[in-house]
Amino acid sequence: MVKIQRFTLGSLALPTKMLFTGYLLAIGVGLLMAGAQIMLTHGMADGKPGLSVDDIVYSYYGDREGTKLQAKLFGSMKDNAPAEVKMTLIKWTEAGAPADEWQGTIKPLVDQYCGPCHANMPSLPNITEKAVMDQMTKRNDGASVATLTRVSHIHLFGVAFIFFFVGWIFTYATGFSPVTQAVLIAAPFGFLIVDVASWWLTKMNPNFAWLVIIGGFGYSLASTIMIFTSLYQMWIKPRQAPKSRRRVDKLL
Repeated sequence: MVKIQRFTLGSLALPTKMLFTGYLLAIGVGLLMAGAQIMLTHGMADGKPGLSVDDIVYSYYGDREGTKLQAKLFGSMKDNAPAEVKMTLIKWTEAGAPADEWQGTIKPLVDQYCGPCHANMPSLPNITEKAVMDQMTKRNDGASVATLTRVSHIHLFGVAFIFFFVGWIFTYATGFSPVTQAVLIAAPFGFLIVDVASWWLTKMNPNFAWLVIIGGFGYSLASTIMIFTSLYQMWIKPRQAPKSRRRVDKLL
């Protein structure tokens, strides 16, 4: 079957180029922000900067020898309270979070150091309330099934739309064999499914944590190649073509 390509990225009208370029730049910045957000949340799960396998394990499988509160105090929240306050909270959880210490000792500390964010930001659990704190002092089993279900469907629906339009723009790129182009377009979708599936697998077995990193890296790499290639062929390659033709004319 003969491949028919009606137009290329370099031959697009200026308004269409601007439309595609604006979208690709916004998506590129969005991917960078997503990476930063991962580094600031999952990347601090083990209390050390940078994303590691341990971070993934703590986030999805949990630390089943400790509590959720301990994991946060040693991880992403470790810089938000003085050492003596964190030690008081940790000793309280290790003692079984006795209710008689909550009102007089623990709650004032939580109100002072945790409340400004947790009591005012809907996306965070309001641990100034005893019932919510009780959940945080239970064994740390990582992400809950409810959380994984919510994030999985949002991730699959939302990110798949992003990859669809990035891939659609890339279909008008030139210089690739049909097979190579098809693989690059399909790769983000495949790695996205691997990424989301690996959350659930890691929840059951920490040995699958590597798949989370592989999935995220795979779709980021494939998307980056398509974005930069599309931008290059829209704006830089057309400017190089006349120069190449002039050099050929001089030689002739």
